[in-house]
Amino acid sequence: MNLSQAEPAPLQANVLVVDDVPQNLMAMRAILEDEGLSVLTAESGAQALELLLTHTVAVALLDINMPEMSGFDLAELMRGSSRTREVPIIFLTASPRDLRRMFRGYDSGAVDFLYKPVEPHVILSKVRVFVEMARQRELMRQNNERLARALSLNETMIAVMTHDLRTPLSVISLCAESLELMPPETDRSRIAGRILDSAHRMARMIAQLLDFSKIRSGVLRLEPREGDLRAVADEVAEEFRQSTPGVAVEVACEGTLGGRFDVDRMAQVLSNLVGNAVRHAADARVSLQLDGSDCSRLQVQVRNRGRIDDQLLPRLFEPFKGSFQACNGLGLGLYIVDQFVRAHGGEVVAANRDGEVVFSLWIPRQPAAAAPAGGAQAHAAPLALD
Repeated sequence: MNLSQAEPAPLQANVLVVDDVPQNLMAMRAILEDEGLSVLTAESGAQALELLLTHTVAVALLDINMPEMSGFDLAELMRGSSRTREVPIIFLTASPRDLRRMFRGYDSGAVDFLYKPVEPHVILSKVRVFVEMARQRELMRQNNERLARALSLNETMIAVMTHDLRTPLSVISLCAESLELMPPETDRSRIAGRILDSAHRMARMIAQLLDFSKIRSGVLRLEPREGDLRAVADEVAEEFRQSTPGVAVEVACEGTLGGRFDVDRMAQVLSNLVGNAVRHAADARVSLQLDGSDCSRLQVQVRNRGRIDDQLLPRLFEPFKGSFQACNGLGLGLYIVDQFVRAHGGEVVAANRDGEVVFSLWIPRQPAAAAPAGGAQAHAAPLALD
């Protein structure tokens, strides 16, 4: 089943109405307030300035004839502030038409000048135009930010690839040259093992890059089926016991661990977490704890002695951490963990706790209809769920 993307809700926009007559404010609120549109009201210029300090306004409707501070004075103050100088201003007045007042209004930054009583459909149509312009500006700003992030991420990916992939490739090349120069009777198994290790490292990097590319482009698909998370964990733990015999990987289970999930992706999640713990375990021990006591979700904790740097902790699940923190690889392992768990509709967090690094995650025991990936931190496209 493809992951459907919900239609984005319209951006919330604020309209400021300033009038010293409360009945006029109530009438304008009744006319303008709508879904996605909030009406801010002020009975004086001073109140309006307070609102402008804390709210972004798409358009301001200012009554001219107010005590203490007129609409003209308020407009000039707004034009003098970098925060509000771009806010469109529509002046409202019940006074007779006066060209000098109109010219003063336009000189102070007005985009329109309306006389009371104003027809509701007239003011509503004018306000909608400026609100839509404000929404388009905000969308352009957000798109520019996304493009800038994507460009920065692509540059980082290229830099990391050229650096980190070159290292195991150099090892393979040097070892291959050494084999050519060695006499035939020499034991070549040690050098062959280094070649094999480097080749496996490159293969893991390439696989992570492929997953990253699929996540970013939104074409990665999950294939949930009935599975036993304990069996997945046991298999992952046994692989690390074979590959890193100097580190003890312990598995503890509680409750029923059956569910419907993408078995291969969850195996990759556990493998990345355990691999990360194995590399950083201060006492060569890693604990993998599974909890199926909750009938609605499956929970996992991976623990090892150590500590994550406080500055790194908030950015732990970002891609290519090697660009700002030394790491063994591309810095994609935990990013992929986060994306796969999110795609299942779950969550993963990391914490320093009592001298240990603890990764905790949960996924629903049964998949939701649609589970988006790529939260505020990941900048990734949604995954698909079959």
